[in-house]
Amino acid sequence: MQKTTDTIIIGGGLTGLLIAYLLQKEGISSEILEARHRLGGRIYTLRSDDGSRIEMGATWLGKKHHHLIRLLDDLEVDITEQYMGSKGYYEPISVSPPQLVDLPPIAEPSYRIAGGSDTLIQTLANRLDQGQVHLDQTVKTIRKTGKLVEVQTESDLFKTDFVISTLPPKLLVENVDVQPSLPEEFVDIASLTHTWMAESIKVALTFEEPFWRNPDCSGTIFSNVGPIGEMYDHSGDNHYALKGFMNSAYQAVSAEQRKELIIDQLCRFYGDKADSYLTYRELVWQNEPHTYSRFEQTVIPHQYNGHAIFQKPLLEERLFITGAETATAFPGYMDGAVESALRTVGQIKSLVNTSHL
Repeated sequence: MQKTTDTIIIGGGLTGLLIAYLLQKEGISSEILEARHRLGGRIYTLRSDDGSRIEMGATWLGKKHHHLIRLLDDLEVDITEQYMGSKGYYEPISVSPPQLVDLPPIAEPSYRIAGGSDTLIQTLANRLDQGQVHLDQTVKTIRKTGKLVEVQTESDLFKTDFVISTLPPKLLVENVDVQPSLPEEFVDIASLTHTWMAESIKVALTFEEPFWRNPDCSGTIFSNVGPIGEMYDHSGDNHYALKGFMNSAYQAVSAEQRKELIIDQLCRFYGDKADSYLTYRELVWQNEPHTYSRFEQTVIPHQYNGHAIFQKPLLEERLFITGAETATAFPGYMDGAVESALRTVGQIKSLVNTSHL
């Protein structure tokens, strides 16, 4: 099948959906090609029949995230403050029991998107035209042919004026054949650009009651022992949950082993109450091929994120590199995804207005 549109957006996460929404307001047509069977990318809310909502991806924001806050206000999507409590558990070493300590006053509270992070995704998707989003479309090649660019997926061919990649830069250069070839410097930097959250293991347990909110207890955990290094209250309107971050080394063991290790750890804090969980959820992001790709050498968190080389269009101003990792402020976060979308839309508007086509 062959289709033609003004703009092809690769990736249906926050950046891609926002770009499509903003271009639509400018009268510029676009279509989104998403490799997964769902939208959202690293925003992924697990919803259960009992009404619980567990964030397996991006969760928190702060008032300093001005681009995201402004977008949420424009879309009339509310936020709610993260519950912390006044105390937290600290586990410094394995030979000593956990300590319940007073938490310092919070200078900058964290917030969550009311109703779940995917509320933002669904709100943007609902603003787009029917048929504008194509799921299960893995892009294989990008080729500039004359004034147009051809984008080939496993099943379809698209012809367009502009291509916008919202993929993590490392995945773009590894998984997509671009012709003419991308500059060597770009490929080198993209190959070593860290993808935020890609090594994370997120785990959550739901409970019938929030026993950790008692005065002599806490749902906030900081542990040097593990396997969970941090855990927080993750309750919603009609469910109670704890959510934590497991050491990425445990990717090598089975899901059942991870669960057993986590329950054992929580029993050190909560005793038998830890065994009363209703559900256990986890997501090993290293198992997500559209997010994670192994590095051949060590990289540091946020390495090359926001690099100047990502700010410039390629293929004679036909290919735009965007997404959270390309943001110059708060790269990797939801705010960075929004900032990068705004930048890219501005660039395309400028080209269209100067009759670049």
